[in-house]
Amino acid sequence: MSTFVRFALRHGRLVALAWLAVFLVGGATAGQLSGRLSADFSLPGQPGQKAEKQLEQTYGTNSESPFIPVVTVAEGRSVEGEKARVGRVYEAIRQEVPGVRVVDFASTNDPRFLTEDGRSTFGLVFVPLPETFGSSLEAEVRAAAGPAAERAGLKAGLTSYDMLASGGDSSGPSVLVETLLGGLGAFAVLAFVFASFLALVPLLIATVSILATFLIVLGLTTFTDVSFVVQFLIALVGLGVAIDYSLLIVSRWREERAHGQDNTAAVVTAMRTAGRAVIASGLTVAISLVALLVLPVPYLRSMGIGGLLIPLVSVLVCFTLLPALLAGIGPRVDRPRIRKEAAASRGWTAWARLIVRRRWLATATGLAVLGVLIAPVFGIAIGQARTGSLARSGPSFQTLQVLRDGGVGTGVLTPIEVLVPADQADAAASAASAVDGVHTAVVGGTVDGRTVVEVLPRNETVDSKGTAVVDRVRDAVEEAVDGAVGVSGSGANVEDYFHAVYQNLPYVLALIALITYILLVRTFRSLLLPLKAVILNLISVAAVFGAVVYFWQKGHGSDAVFDVSGTSAVTFWLPPLIFAFLFGLSMDYEVFILTRMREEYDATGSTRQAVTVGLGRTGRLVTSAALILFFAFAALSSAPGTDIKVFATALGVGILIDATIVRALLVPALVSVLGRWNWWLPEWPARLLRVEPSPLAAKGAIAPPRRPEADAGRVEEEVEKKKDPARLD
Repeated sequence: MSTFVRFALRHGRLVALAWLAVFLVGGATAGQLSGRLSADFSLPGQPGQKAEKQLEQTYGTNSESPFIPVVTVAEGRSVEGEKARVGRVYEAIRQEVPGVRVVDFASTNDPRFLTEDGRSTFGLVFVPLPETFGSSLEAEVRAAAGPAAERAGLKAGLTSYDMLASGGDSSGPSVLVETLLGGLGAFAVLAFVFASFLALVPLLIATVSILATFLIVLGLTTFTDVSFVVQFLIALVGLGVAIDYSLLIVSRWREERAHGQDNTAAVVTAMRTAGRAVIASGLTVAISLVALLVLPVPYLRSMGIGGLLIPLVSVLVCFTLLPALLAGIGPRVDRPRIRKEAAASRGWTAWARLIVRRRWLATATGLAVLGVLIAPVFGIAIGQARTGSLARSGPSFQTLQVLRDGGVGTGVLTPIEVLVPADQADAAASAASAVDGVHTAVVGGTVDGRTVVEVLPRNETVDSKGTAVVDRVRDAVEEAVDGAVGVSGSGANVEDYFHAVYQNLPYVLALIALITYILLVRTFRSLLLPLKAVILNLISVAAVFGAVVYFWQKGHGSDAVFDVSGTSAVTFWLPPLIFAFLFGLSMDYEVFILTRMREEYDATGSTRQAVTVGLGRTGRLVTSAALILFFAFAALSSAPGTDIKVFATALGVGILIDATIVRALLVPALVSVLGRWNWWLPEWPARLLRVEPSPLAAKGAIAPPRRPEADAGRVEEEVEKKKDPARLD
């Protein structure tokens, strides 16, 4: 480590120029990324996806979230009496919007396309799959239906599941605005931590890291599809991660300078100590995101790739550009020097001593709080948010309300599309219509000997409860017709996702936990500390999911805070994404704290000293780092779209739970409880991992320090022992 850092310092000017070039190119090309990102949520190889591909090849349209134009005639009139004029509205959509497929009352003559009062009717407008994020045909459909209805003296509205989910904002949230909001909160925390212009350095490191990652992802879009969600992950998670890593290194640099080291030596020491923790943290985050790479879901894989780049690029920038900045301009920007770093935080040191004295009470309290948070997780439902938790105002909501008031269920937003041989179309439609939970089933069109039957359920098919009707329709149609039957739509997609992801997810998570454990054994030179870290991380993630179920799924607070009713389900793609990011990000703080504790134990041979000094030195940093990430996720939660809000709040709450209950309470308490066993690493695993072994200290004795200059710490420990006979092993 020292050799690498000294090499970077010798070529500091060249390093700075290289990153300046990356900064300029990344800034110039960042605006191009959004238009090259994909909104494709397909699941290759699954039954529903195969049927979806057939539909796209045959009709050129997508089955999920069709637009629903609703036309209403004047009071005292009926749609049937104005059938010709109403039909012209839907015909205008066919003529003016290329590539769409329209199913309406005029084309089917099905009276169940009318509301109970006969004044309103709806249609289904299936559009081609959007190639990039934000490339919706909503504006085109609205522009065709609105004027046509106005010319005919009718009233028209437009709705869809996606429009309701985004609150009617089809343009999507601004990545720049979200990042600036997160950056403003981060700067406030950094200004408090450093109390000098040094607060600008971590922000500069984060900016370079984000733009470098954007540049890499822009290159990846040339070879593969990358989900539009990746841009938010890079901007906001990257902001927090890069600042956290640089915060730890810069703080250690200040500490070493306060202890009398010259600037270059302080940089080298900071990189050798805090930098080691940063490498371990970055690798831990990267490993946790491997869970997304091994899942057979392209858009999750792209999120995994984008997420994987975040810690790796941040570590690279912190190990090259940051030392060059600290060696070059660090002392000049570290003004005014209001906050001193020579001694550990008195408040956190006092807290650590209290935890050591009351370690059993602290352990019981922390576990009890986590148990309460975990309890709701056993009622988790996986699927998509129901319409009741989506937009509650605006044109798309008002249009849906016309259908609800007219006795038409919300299932029209999520139709089931059934592909059958053309000569079996009537039999298939008849069989599907007779299924319990189906509003109606009509023939939607015939091309090349294949017919698509549009099955409209009474309720939306967005979760495991709603998708039961999909299975009943599939069984009924397969029994009634001869030939191949394909079923697609939102409900089929949810079922495919369960089959593709959740059947194998436990094995993937177990593998991630095992790899993380092995990495941490090497980092901490201990068998027990990594095991405790992994178990605590899994418990804290479970607590986050419990909070998500309570707050979002059951709606206890979501209405008051976000004006969103309970979702009834957690969107099917969110749990693996939340786990992958939260498992790695939460482990960051564990690594920061335990690495410093291990360093103090090696210096003093005392568990008490390790806990007290380790938490005293890292407590303020971990809390500040958690606040920075929390502000980033709070900024993201302001974006339209319930799913993004759930994702952002889950990560934000997870970071707070981890930095308070877990790292500030349970970690020091459990290290205190486990005593000398924390630091044990036998010779055979040490040889296997190519690290120095750590023999088990004799019971009741202080382990000999690895550095002779640590004798002062041992003397202090002996004094503490006399004060407290019930000292640690």
